[in-house]
Amino acid sequence: MSATLIRSGRVIDPANKRDEVLDLAIVDGKIAEQSAIKDQKAETVDAEGLIVAPGLIDMHVHLREPGFSHKETIESGARAAAAGGFTTIVCMPNTSPAADNPATIAWVNDRAAVTACVNVLPTGAISKNIAGEELAPIGSLGQAGVVAITDDGHCVQNHELMRRAVEYARMVGLPVLDHCQDYNLVGNGVVNEGYWSTLLGLPGWPAAGEEAIVMRNILLAELCDHRIHCQHISAAGSVHLLREARARGVKISGEVCPHHIALTDEAIQNFDTNYKMNPPLRSKEDVDVILEGIADGTLSILCSDHAPHAEFEKEVEFDQAPFGIVGLETELGIFIDQLVHKHRKIDIVRLIEMYTVEPAKLLKLDAGTLSVGAPADVTLIDPDLEWTVKIDKFESASRNSPFGSWKLRGRAVRTIVGGKTVWRL
Repeated sequence: MSATLIRSGRVIDPANKRDEVLDLAIVDGKIAEQSAIKDQKAETVDAEGLIVAPGLIDMHVHLREPGFSHKETIESGARAAAAGGFTTIVCMPNTSPAADNPATIAWVNDRAAVTACVNVLPTGAISKNIAGEELAPIGSLGQAGVVAITDDGHCVQNHELMRRAVEYARMVGLPVLDHCQDYNLVGNGVVNEGYWSTLLGLPGWPAAGEEAIVMRNILLAELCDHRIHCQHISAAGSVHLLREARARGVKISGEVCPHHIALTDEAIQNFDTNYKMNPPLRSKEDVDVILEGIADGTLSILCSDHAPHAEFEKEVEFDQAPFGIVGLETELGIFIDQLVHKHRKIDIVRLIEMYTVEPAKLLKLDAGTLSVGAPADVTLIDPDLEWTVKIDKFESASRNSPFGSWKLRGRAVRTIVGGKTVWRL
């Protein structure tokens, strides 16, 4: 029997509405009553001054395997997740081959079981080969164990096909996650359409290119009476649309990535491709509305959209470079720094809720809680620790981050999965 006692930490467990200083017991990989280890030899962890939170969940991660292991592997991505304080990550299906069939899902699950130090949960594609032309076998994907369906990295443009996907997903009980991008409106845009795109002569990506698909998803969520979750929301108009629809009871939700609140499109002026992501960095006005959307609960989930690329892929002209940045190791620090300390939009309890209860509820996961008997996935956080981002020390196989040398306040200091410490500062 293995036992651990985490002593004197501030236990924040939003699922059980707990926020108090106490000891947390772990026995044989599960959260236990303290009395269960009174007579046992237990490892003790001093958590005085730290927050003891349920293991954090990042529900939007690209692990690149199979097919692109020069960017990231399931093993290296899981290590990056642990270093960021995450015990569960949800990986996107835009691999090669695409995760659009049970065999590829089985491969991902087998690979994760052997190499990953955190829980890795796969999603399945909405359409075959993520091409947006023919539905993937959604029922079979559900049986294979996916937690959601999405064509992330791409967006189904055919509304009738998307409707059928939502209807099938409802039948098998899977949420639909959608990357909101209208290809006709966006065209060959690479940065936010506005002052900086005009000044730099780069093709513009209008906010309406996101908002049009958010509106489409609201209509389909209402029509099909099923949950659609809008990924990486970046535009003010999207927040307004989601707020109005949620107030009417539509089953629609949205998530935010750290770069869409910590940066604006002003950052692209040096043509540094580490500031190129999809959707692109927006204006300060967009950022302000997103912050309000987080504060009032319109945007309910925080995540990274961790998108690793090899150095040589980003070392090209701006409009030729791939979209995306790595985020697992910096996102918690950026969100605590920006949302809790700098802008004071939410408190640390709500931030933890957006990383635990909210994604667990959306994806129906047995995670995100410190209830007795739950898996002992725990994240220890120092909300006031001041640290500097050192990209060359990342666990990720890629280095494409715009946050090098940023000074942040707040970070995970220990990550525990199934009762076992998988990373510590």
